Amino acid sequence: MWLELQIFGFRALWSPYFLLWIIILGVAYYLITGPYRHKFGGTELPRREQYIYFYTGLFLLYAVKGSPVDLMTHITLTSHMVQMAIYLLVFPILMIKGIPEWMWRKIVYAPGIKPVFKLVTRPIISMLLFNVLFSLYHLPVIFNFTKSSPVAHTTVSIILLVAAFIVYFPLLSPLKELDTLRPVLKIGYILANSVLITPACVLIIFADTPLYAAYTQDGSWLQALSLCVPGGVLSGLAPTLSGPEVFTSMETLEDQQLGGIIMKIMQEITYGTILTSIFFGWFNKEEVDKIDPLPEEMNGNHL
Repeated sequence: MWLELQIFGFRALWSPYFLLWIIILGVAYYLITGPYRHKFGGTELPRREQYIYFYTGLFLLYAVKGSPVDLMTHITLTSHMVQMAIYLLVFPILMIKGIPEWMWRKIVYAPGIKPVFKLVTRPIISMLLFNVLFSLYHLPVIFNFTKSSPVAHTTVSIILLVAAFIVYFPLLSPLKELDTLRPVLKIGYILANSVLITPACVLIIFADTPLYAAYTQDGSWLQALSLCVPGGVLSGLAPTLSGPEVFTSMETLEDQQLGGIIMKIMQEITYGTILTSIFFGWFNKEEVDKIDPLPEEMNGNHL
């Protein structure tokens, strides 16, 4: 498949402008959190793991939104679901953990943002917001529309990403005063999210016909490709491109089912990892709390 994709050219495959944007973000993070942090109200340097989280997040963002993977998302739904899983489920976690607390404090407590942020990060609201938007996005009529317009595609992608950040804050808030959910409620929150995202995956997995025109109809498919392939290149190739079958041997329905399965599996792995982390953190804390304090006569003051 890689050789076939070469016909779209370097710009479509590697998105150099998006790569430049990623590099700018990486340099800005280093400068704002490092040498110039005092100018922005920062105090401590990020910890090593925060650097790792942040730059791993940027790498994955480019991998799914700027590399040939992004081009493949307009050819197969399987690739699209891999992109969505990393973009919406993994990337926000890495960013939340990678950005220092003082930066989050500046963002969350900025004028006009704090009351809205406190409202949308209430567990029930954040949970419904993300899962409803995710499900609506994968309705055929909306999905096909977003594949027809660069503005619609970009706008919907940003809205979904913001909702993904919001849904994780009740679980992973870097601000202690906003980390108010008890561990047992966090576990329930994760399980509820897992249930709420299931209908969208089930719709895709068990549909007996192809749902999305962007992967089945010649005109819609070429229109979707125009989101990342320069117009001049695509117009020259259009007569030789009959459909996704040029680049994949999978039937459209098989591709659709595999895409839904991959999304569900990756969601379960991501949520399961967070759930395990919360459970063991809770268990370890309970064990520490059970340990009796040292008797006063053994206190260092009496040695």
